[in-house]
Order: sequence, then C-alpha cells, then structure tokens
Amino acid sequence: MASDGVAVLPAARLRLNGAWVVPPLGILAALFFYPLALIIQQSVTTAGGLPDFGSYARVLAGPLFANALLHTLEIALLATTGCLALGFTMALVLTFVPFPGARALSRLIDTFIALPTFLIALALTFIYGSAGIANMSIMQLTGAEEPPIDFLYTVAGVVLAEVTVYTPFVMRPLLAAFSLIETAQIEVASSLGAGAWRIIRRVILPAALPALLAGGSLCLLLTVNEFGIVFFIGAKGVITLPLLVYGKAIQEDDYTAACVIAVVNIALSLSLFLLYRVMVARVDQGQRGA
Repeated sequence: MASDGVAVLPAARLRLNGAWVVPPLGILAALFFYPLALIIQQSVTTAGGLPDFGSYARVLAGPLFANALLHTLEIALLATTGCLALGFTMALVLTFVPFPGARALSRLIDTFIALPTFLIALALTFIYGSAGIANMSIMQLTGAEEPPIDFLYTVAGVVLAEVTVYTPFVMRPLLAAFSLIETAQIEVASSLGAGAWRIIRRVILPAALPALLAGGSLCLLLTVNEFGIVFFIGAKGVITLPLLVYGKAIQEDDYTAACVIAVVNIALSLSLFLLYRVMVARVDQGQRGA
C-alpha cells in the first residue's frame, strides 16, 4: 500500500535455519555445560572414581561449611545494602543537585568498574591496614604501640571494600533511569508544596525501582561469588564459600569437597538470579497496571 505517494515496504526479516543454533550451543557446551558436568560428577565420586553420594552430607553437615555459608550471606547482604544506599544517594545528587565537576566525578566513578577487585582491597590495606597510612600516622602522633584501626581485617573491612567496588554497578542503571524522569513532574510536585523527601518517595523512587532491583541483584550475585577481596584482605576467621572452595581444592587437595561446595555456590547464585527475575517481572506488571 502507498500513502501520499510513499511506498510502504514490509519489514526486513532475517531468515535463519536451524543450523545457526549449533555454533553457540557448541560454545556453551564446551565452556559451560561440560565443566559444570565435570564438577557435578566429581562431587559424587571418590578419588578412585567410585560413586559416593554421601559426600554432600559429610561436607554440608560440617561446621566449616556452615560458617562459610553464614559469612557469604552476611557479607553479600550487608554489601548489597550499602551499595544500594550509597549508589542511590550519589546518583540522586549527580542527577538532581548539579554542581561543578559532577560529570567528571561520574566518569571517575565509572573507572571503578574496570578495576580488578583486588586492587581496591590492596588500596584499602595501604590506607587502613596495620602498617597503613592511617595507623602509622596516628601511632606517630599519639605514641601508641598498637595500631588503633583494626576493622579492615573483619567482616566490616570486607564489606567496605565490596561497597567501594560494586557501588558503580548500582549507580549506572540509576543514572539512566533518573535521566528519563521528566523535570516537569518534579516541578509540579514542588509547586504543590511537596518537600524534597516526599518528591523522592513519591516521584523518583517508583521510577528508580526497576533500576534498583537490577543493580542490587547484580551486586548480590557478585558479592556472593566474590573471591579476590576476601582473599587479599585476609580477614581473620572470615571464610566465604569461594574461599572455602579454594582452600579445599588448592591447599588440602580435597577436590570432592571443593566440588560439593562449588555446586552449592552455583545453586545459590542461580536461586538469587531466579528471585531477581521474579521480582522484576512483578514490578513490571505493577507499573503496567498503574
């Protein structure tokens, strides 16, 4: 059909046969499914290759696994909460409270995404470690014999490092969501007498909820599987699931136990991802209904 002398062409479609599915499936099989199958197989066999389905009961019933699971969940939840709070606040300021250097600061924060996680842990060690800048300065000024700052080698130190690393993963989707909010909505709400907190709660927060869920769930997945920060900080008694896998496989040569813990860690990550998908779907349905 034509309208006003302009021909309307049908939308172009890319026609692919079933053979195009084979290469990506082959890559997934080689890089993901095959190694995963080997891990699962190793978790239910002995060192001699005999079936051993009791390995899960022995490993999961031990106090070391329970302690690692508790620390993993504790650190992940605390770090994700910190990332959400700090990321939301910083994105809010950068978007709605303009100041000189805001764009440069935003770009600087983006660079944290490209940095290896252990570099942040190393930097914090240089600042807050036992022989770090802060401790040495205080000891010289006060004459103290022991480092007064020792939080870095605890759960709090690991959480601080992870919040520093992963906050940009919350800020990026939030900045994108805030850029879509029409300033007219805020101006109308302000003209009607709404204060800053009410505008944030009624206008900005609902628009940012999908971005908060996306960034928060990504932080939760990353912190659950974080290894480098915990390893480099060396917090006393703070053993997480990834660190426990490393210890069992590399230090103790107990590959069966390491694979059992790895399978549990994978299952935990997949469960968190499915929970995220369900939450996002409900938020989307609620926004469409509204």
